Amino acid sequence: MIRNRATLAASSAHEVALDCIEAAVEAAAPDVATRSAIKRDGETLTIGETTYDLDSYSDIVVVGGGKAAGGVTRALESILGERLSGGHIIVKQAVDTETVRCSVGDHPLPSDRNVDATTDILETVDEAGADTLVLFVLTGGASALLSAPAGDLTLEDLQTTTDRLLNGGVPIAEINAVRKHLSDLKGGQIARRAAPATVAGLLLSDVVGNDRSTIGSGPSVPDETTYADALGVFDRYDLTPPPAVREHLEAGRDKEIPETPFPDDPAFDRVTNHLVGDNATALDAAATAARESGYEPLVLTSRLRGEAREVAKPLVAIAEEATATGTPVEPPAVLLAGGETTVTVTGDGGRGGPNQEFVLSGALAHDGDAVIAAADTDGEDGSSDVAGAIADAAVIDDRERAREALLANDAGSYLSEIGATVETGPTGTNVNDVAVIVVPDSAE
Repeated sequence: MIRNRATLAASSAHEVALDCIEAAVEAAAPDVATRSAIKRDGETLTIGETTYDLDSYSDIVVVGGGKAAGGVTRALESILGERLSGGHIIVKQAVDTETVRCSVGDHPLPSDRNVDATTDILETVDEAGADTLVLFVLTGGASALLSAPAGDLTLEDLQTTTDRLLNGGVPIAEINAVRKHLSDLKGGQIARRAAPATVAGLLLSDVVGNDRSTIGSGPSVPDETTYADALGVFDRYDLTPPPAVREHLEAGRDKEIPETPFPDDPAFDRVTNHLVGDNATALDAAATAARESGYEPLVLTSRLRGEAREVAKPLVAIAEEATATGTPVEPPAVLLAGGETTVTVTGDGGRGGPNQEFVLSGALAHDGDAVIAAADTDGEDGSSDVAGAIADAAVIDDRERAREALLANDAGSYLSEIGATVETGPTGTNVNDVAVIVVPDSAE
């Protein structure tokens, strides 16, 4: 999986860190996660703790989207075989599917082809009847890939709004509150359109904390935000929406447009949403890999967030404490954390995403021999074409140059120069970032 692994495995501790990253990504692979969560015994389909009698449905369709939707769909095709009637998904990277139509869209900004594919998906949902089972697949990236402008809004309105929100420092939950009210499917509206069909939402989470209404902007999940909340986002962050967007949101606030469905809406009477995989899935697999290598794993959190370069410092401090006192874990050990850190860009034209900044900052701050690694499970660290990085304090050969690179948001350039970037290519999944700190035995 890691294309340049041979050049990165400088020691046994490096090997363990790379093993943990690979195990994490493999466990979060959509086909693996789907097969772990979904079982079929004859005409009984079990998803989590819910069973579906396939004999009760004349049609079973798969619809949805996201970076990992292709892998989930391929697994569903294998599980359901001829019982699957068809469907349509939209993905970022092309995937060969047999029964379900697969379209390639654009991310992070929506495009015409996103809208065209989503229109067809909505038509499939609209045609569903009481004897239809809709398997709604939703994974990271779906908010952009599943695009259906509401009312008189245009694709350009969505693109401009999304761009301003992404560049305005707005948290994802608030971005999605806006998206839900500019869409014909987000914020529970897939459930409304599918009724009276039975809907099973299959969610692969890329959201810290797994708020189901935030994953992909919650098309199959009740929405507790309002048009007034969406308008408040622009006021709070001093952003100006396109005129048509403001008019649409104000019309909703003034009750001229129906709200997205709240939790008590009857549209959800036949809807169940299932979490197929998340960051904890990846961390559990990484912990198993560490244990199999003779290291004691300690999962610190799956809710890591904040500025990447700052988040790294307390984690390496824990590694130093473990070396010095055996607390909170006795070396040889592996500290694990997951979530989604961020980067505030102050430099100009630098390379590298949050995982590379995490590793470089951690290596600069560390005064021991721990190995620090971090990677985005989708294989793309921010806008970078690498997944992350791996380093220890000894590999930083020019600390002044390294600090300058970090301050300039150019960690990727420096880490590439010293051969410390982790390259996987797109993995076809996305359950956020995984950080691994290997603390070797002091006797080693």
